[in-house]
Amino acid sequence: MQYSIGVEYALHCLVYLIDLPVDSPIGIKELSAYQGLSETYLSKIFGKLSKAGIVDSVPGVKGGYKLAKSPDAITFWDVVTAVEGDQPIFQCQNIKDKNYFYRSKENNDACASCTPSDCLINMVMLDAEEKMRDSLRSRTLQWMNEELERTLPKETREDARAYFKKNNKVK
Repeated sequence: MQYSIGVEYALHCLVYLIDLPVDSPIGIKELSAYQGLSETYLSKIFGKLSKAGIVDSVPGVKGGYKLAKSPDAITFWDVVTAVEGDQPIFQCQNIKDKNYFYRSKENNDACASCTPSDCLINMVMLDAEEKMRDSLRSRTLQWMNEELERTLPKETREDARAYFKKNNKVK
């Protein structure tokens, strides 16, 4: 199981939006230059974040993106599902039904009455996924921002804020 790097870029970029004044969105050009990736790639990610209601797109010359809701209302899981979708990681193929004892004796077909929910392996895997989701649901952008304030050198955070203020004409 592996999430795309788009999830990581999304989370990094979203934390920069936290400190913005309401009337000063950040443009994709500034975000992509700061992250060192293409505007096209980041635009695709932000299109998904916008569709999910995580960011708002502000049109115009001074447009860009801003958070659509409070950072304490946006979880890591919200970002993961916006970028990756909400499909289960484990895709039960119900292979137990192909087992000799489950096959119909008449036509050697798989058991018609068996379902993935009957599968112990599927139940364990889905339970583990739900625990991971719960963990991601418990972490918000606000939490991440507070942890970054606590763990990163003050200068690092100030330099990032100064970059966006200078390059985006933030008020």
